Amino acid sequence: MLRFKNYRYFVRMLEVNNLSVGFVSNNQENDAVKKISFRLKKNKILGIVGESGSGKSVTSLALLGLLPKNAIIGGQILYDGENLLGISPKDFQKIRGKKIGMIFQEPMSSLNPTKTCGNQVVEVLRQHTDLNKRAIYEEVITLFTKVKLPTPDRIFNSYPHQISGGQKQRVMIAIAIACKPDLLIADEPTTALDVTVQKDIITLLKELQKKSEMSIIFISHDLPLISEVADDVIVIYRGKIIEKGTAVEVFRNPQKEYTRALINSKPDLELRLKRLPTVEDFMKQKVVSEIYSKEERNQFHKKLYTLKPLLEIVELKKFFQKSSCFNKKPPIKAINDVSFKLYETETIGLVGESGCGKTTLGRVILHLEKPTSGNIFYRGKDITHLSKNELKKMRKEIQFIFQDPYSSLNPRISIGNSILEPMTVHRILSSQKERKLYVLDLLKKVGLKEEYYNRYPHEFSGGQRQRIGIARAIALQPKLIICDESVSALDVSVQAQVLNLLNELKTTFHFSYIFISHDLSVVKYMSDQLIVMNRGKIEEINDADEIYKNPKSRYTKKLINSIPKGI
Repeated sequence: MLRFKNYRYFVRMLEVNNLSVGFVSNNQENDAVKKISFRLKKNKILGIVGESGSGKSVTSLALLGLLPKNAIIGGQILYDGENLLGISPKDFQKIRGKKIGMIFQEPMSSLNPTKTCGNQVVEVLRQHTDLNKRAIYEEVITLFTKVKLPTPDRIFNSYPHQISGGQKQRVMIAIAIACKPDLLIADEPTTALDVTVQKDIITLLKELQKKSEMSIIFISHDLPLISEVADDVIVIYRGKIIEKGTAVEVFRNPQKEYTRALINSKPDLELRLKRLPTVEDFMKQKVVSEIYSKEERNQFHKKLYTLKPLLEIVELKKFFQKSSCFNKKPPIKAINDVSFKLYETETIGLVGESGCGKTTLGRVILHLEKPTSGNIFYRGKDITHLSKNELKKMRKEIQFIFQDPYSSLNPRISIGNSILEPMTVHRILSSQKERKLYVLDLLKKVGLKEEYYNRYPHEFSGGQRQRIGIARAIALQPKLIICDESVSALDVSVQAQVLNLLNELKTTFHFSYIFISHDLSVVKYMSDQLIVMNRGKIEEINDADEIYKNPKSRYTKKLINSIPKGI
């Protein structure tokens, strides 16, 4: 077969023929990908859609040669006429990063915590280019500017743990596009990004595609986003391609019930349903679209706001000081004079661009960060300064669902024991047998199987790990749960299931939520009140529906206008 040496002067094409991938677990072989075939032409974007665990990410790892050899059961991956499954690891290193780049789904676990963000991009440029040290530095700063990172010089010298989740994702994008690859595999590249930056990143990827005639495989659970980005779309279900075609064909005239279910599982921005329809509802034709009326909502709020607040934040500030005796810099004002009240069984939505202080606010409430000044009242008691024992009791009542599910789970502990451990510490239920049965029930409630109890975090997809984190948080039956991008890694079908679950738990156990997300459609659906944050301050606070219909500030209008509307 002819192999082209000059990649720039020939039409490039990726062709996947009957690719099958399987893994052995508990002495049983599980097929993750089953004889899938597709083509990607030069200067085109292929969208891959499917539920968590359907085989999307496994396919992308196979394209990059990042799976064990015994995982590939059969098939071909032809790139420029050459079967990548037959080349040596040394030859693959010349392609990986330079000719084929990849944006990984979870930036925190993909970035090296011991190296600065800048040096991780420098490594790629040193490996694949002949640029000198100064030119490499300038190129990295240019890349950071292109991906809309604030203060590129500061980010260059920052470690991953010192920047927000959205900023880490943008660093990953900079690494992936550093060598201007011919093919870019983007595995959930905008999962951790707010809508405005998401729009900027999509615009950037499209600009790069046109300038360099780069081809892109865009994997996402965000169907409106895929419909706006992709030329062609394939839908994967349980390792098989069940539908393919142009984006217009698939989204305007889906042939399969499963595809129609995925399209309709996203929260509606205009209507507020009492319960979101799930894929299972569509497949069984049991969709019930009961609307939560404005009158019902007003009655609930009227009763709610006559009660005493569960949580009250008063003039809260959190500044980070990075200066030294040799280099005095002004503090970073992550939270700057924030005040609001949260009532029992209420959900407050918290939105804003990456780095605006949303996550820091949640961490300060839970005492994972100490406030610079201000007060936090919980059940009328000031909890700003607590003893160790008091803090332990409080953490039973206030739980946190973290943004990055992989780094928040212990890789050495099975997921069943990860959920069981805090229950044992806080003496939930009377025996280990009862606790285990409770954990098994929780796994089913968040859409996981009972047999997953003894599996470890690395054996799950990103979306599945996020569901494990949710199960662990609700295991203690807390009064307040801070959800930090708790559904950002979930495909729309599971997202609907989890959002319904959170609302059911809220009704059953009288939970209250602080719901942090960049997805305004999800936040609007979940929230009673909505807080819009910008650079550490509250930009706007009001009823969630009212803010969406009549935003007061220019910043809020920009956020709403950036929501992908789809075809």
